[in-house]
Amino acid sequence: MSKIQTWNIGFGRIGEKRELKFALEKYWRGEIPLEELEATSAELRTRHWEYQKKAGIDAISCNDFSWYDQTLDMILTLGLEPERFRSIEDPVARYFAMARGDEQRPAMEMTKWFNTNYHYIVPELSADLKGRVDASGIRERYAEAKAAGIAKPKINLIGPLTFLANAKRPDSPDEDALGLFDRILPLYEELLAQLAELDGELIVQMEEPVFVTDKAPQLGLLIRSAYDRLAQVSPRLRLYVVTYFDHAVEAARILAQTPIAGIGLDFLYDEGRNLEVLTSIAQSGKELIAGVIDGRNIWRTDLDARKRLLDEIAATVPAEKLILAPSCSLLHIPFTLRYEQKLDPKVRSYLAFATERLEELDLLNALFRGEKLSETQRGALEASREALAARRSDSAVTDPAVRERMASLDALRSKREIPFKERILKQHERFGYLPLATTTIGSFPQTPELRQVRRRYKRGEITQEEYDRYIEEQIKACVEFQERIDLEVLVHGEFERNDMVEYFGEQLSGVAFSENGWVQSYGSRCVKPPLIYGDVSRPEPMTVRWSTYAQSLTDRPMKGMLTGPVTILNWSFVRDDQSRAETCYQIALAIRDEVDDLQKAGIGMIQVDEAAFKEGYPLRAAKRPDYERFALESFWVTTNVAKPETQIHTHMCYSEFNDIIDTIEAMDADVISIETARSGNVLLRIFKERGYEMEIGPGVYDIHSPRVPSVEEMTAQIHALLEVLPARQLWINPDCGLKTRGWPEVEASLANMVRAVKTVRKELGIDAE
Repeated sequence: MSKIQTWNIGFGRIGEKRELKFALEKYWRGEIPLEELEATSAELRTRHWEYQKKAGIDAISCNDFSWYDQTLDMILTLGLEPERFRSIEDPVARYFAMARGDEQRPAMEMTKWFNTNYHYIVPELSADLKGRVDASGIRERYAEAKAAGIAKPKINLIGPLTFLANAKRPDSPDEDALGLFDRILPLYEELLAQLAELDGELIVQMEEPVFVTDKAPQLGLLIRSAYDRLAQVSPRLRLYVVTYFDHAVEAARILAQTPIAGIGLDFLYDEGRNLEVLTSIAQSGKELIAGVIDGRNIWRTDLDARKRLLDEIAATVPAEKLILAPSCSLLHIPFTLRYEQKLDPKVRSYLAFATERLEELDLLNALFRGEKLSETQRGALEASREALAARRSDSAVTDPAVRERMASLDALRSKREIPFKERILKQHERFGYLPLATTTIGSFPQTPELRQVRRRYKRGEITQEEYDRYIEEQIKACVEFQERIDLEVLVHGEFERNDMVEYFGEQLSGVAFSENGWVQSYGSRCVKPPLIYGDVSRPEPMTVRWSTYAQSLTDRPMKGMLTGPVTILNWSFVRDDQSRAETCYQIALAIRDEVDDLQKAGIGMIQVDEAAFKEGYPLRAAKRPDYERFALESFWVTTNVAKPETQIHTHMCYSEFNDIIDTIEAMDADVISIETARSGNVLLRIFKERGYEMEIGPGVYDIHSPRVPSVEEMTAQIHALLEVLPARQLWINPDCGLKTRGWPEVEASLANMVRAVKTVRKELGIDAE
């Protein structure tokens, strides 16, 4: 086999124009047959392989494509479906039922992939697990890749320790799934044995990002045992263990002592720590996959700086043992700049999306190895250097007014002046809501008609007046519906918003947007993150018009809906020429002005969503205090302008709260809503154990599944919540926004939710108070 010089960890699969998203959703709606979904998928795989071949990538993955999630694919490959799905004979129906649920079965839990906005399906394991390995899907992809001209396709697998660390034990919630190591590892051995029959020499990439977390020091014996055994399953296997998102110093030293072929390390998000293990790797004679091109952000690479880094690495690890790679899978950035015709040309010149990253990797490899550059490569290198110089001197990046305001930031870094116990009395007096108050998280369905009207408005096909009138009609219908089913705290539905971050980013200075910069979040759900390239400010109010209009339609409280500064930061591609903290404070000042304008306009409940607050946590505890400080202070800067009688809500997505409960309490929000529908009351228990005093809205039904939960089901869910916290502290709501759902299921689900609350209140005698 020829020497591997460049390696791609993984590639996106949704398609540069979201082709997979649209095919999946049509299939789910029954509008296309399975054959058409499969044809679209095959077309995308071939196209993505061709991009990588064209860029000269030596190691290209054959099975990084997935209809929903790679961990879900791994669950099925190992035959570890939860028992409730095993009676579904059709494998495709079983697959999507596990991801999305069906009328009889709730979906499997979903949570964030480490500190990214990508979601994975959480494996459900038990002490008596009995897998049945089925490598047929991987074998099919391998054959397909070879037929497409990939000489030696690389097979990607979620490593056994990451698979276990990310799993849950429904049979024993307090036990770590890593205790099932001795039951899982034989399944991996059998899988590798089956795969080894594919070819005379097989490249397998075991992804073990858990090795960059604080769990790594405790995993030492398991790491050694796992990779001593797995690397020796067959002499045909070349097994590489790849890590990313931080340093893997502890694990890398152990892996260097095992018979694996090579180790992948992230040299961009490790603060230099991975350099500490170069001697161990060099002495082992293993190959080093050096992650030196950014797989998580989109700013053009400083190729000269990266070459200096590689030269430093090569001083210890011989250049012939070095394989150049992105820092992680390119799944986390958009596909290509090819279609970005409306983006400011200057900003566009500062960027590199996935296909451009591949080109950068190829060019960097040539630079590092001293190859003679082609005319095209010389032109690309010069363009890169010119763009980097232009960005450093761009006057649009720095706003003197923002810098002046930042100079007085210290006076705003504190909680609200009046403590919660006093504020909540004023708020109850103002709003008079009952225990188990009903509301929603904010967004309502975005129909095809609504999206079409928004597109026509952006293309200039309808006037501002026509667009505004249409949005008013949607808000009016939404308010009437909420009143009809007797929801108590209303929202305006967010029909004017394309995305909870993009909507605000479009109205902030220092932020740009792509046309097709879509990134997969989960399944068919995609986001188009803002590009924060300069100092951030708010030129004018962003939400006041629509919130006050909605409030004028009802006597019930109408929540003003804002996205918080930490979530805007974490769900954007953030400039890399200043600290993330400084950018976050700038955003906080902008949203602070919006909070103040809303309360002055009579909006008494304001939700500052921090859906991505936990997501931004560094994976290493040593780095967390700095993040917590600026994240907390940014939330305080945003909300401490609120009067005591103004009730501040926040919302958090898919979070394990055990390790950040003190920080959540310190946020000092009056009401927090959280996603718990797929995990019962388990997440809520930490709030009780902590003695959390603020009010909480645990989601009582899963909005990521199309099923409509019954009144009885939600009544049982509310009773489960009452086992943990008293009714006076609880709000009742769905577990996230309703934007991606259809109106019929939303109407039925919310009506059932309200009926369930009335049933429970009657049982508790609350209506009689």
